[in-house]
Amino acid sequence: MTYPPPPAVALTWERREPPLTAAAVLAVGDAVPALAAATRARLTDGARLGVLADDTVLLVLGAEADLPWSDGARYLGRDGDLLVPTTARPRPAPALWRAALGAGPGDLCVLTPGHALVAAPPAPATDPEALTPYTRRAER
Repeated sequence: MTYPPPPAVALTWERREPPLTAAAVLAVGDAVPALAAATRARLTDGARLGVLADDTVLLVLGAEADLPWSDGARYLGRDGDLLVPTTARPRPAPALWRAALGAGPGDLCVLTPGHALVAAPPAPATDPEALTPYTRRAER
């Protein structure tokens, strides 16, 4: 017996008021170097932050007061177990998107317009200089 494929559900976004409390900052592409520099400075000042980075994406997690602020970065808040833009709400419900993205128990799951990320949560960053290569990305 064959079954029809499950129905496809479009992701839509609606404005959220009031905004969520920021719990993370996400930079993609050209916004990465500035956020990396700001994160390095916050770590040097003693902030406790978790950092996930590669050549095109930088995600910084922490308490709102500890997060670095950077032009071009998107600030995320927790909507259940999903990190989403602080001023936007995904439709349908966030719990459905975690499952659709394949996030398992304990996984970090980020959803923004145009981007999704599922990863193991990072350990607290301890070396500000580890971000130096990402601050120079634009110079390469």
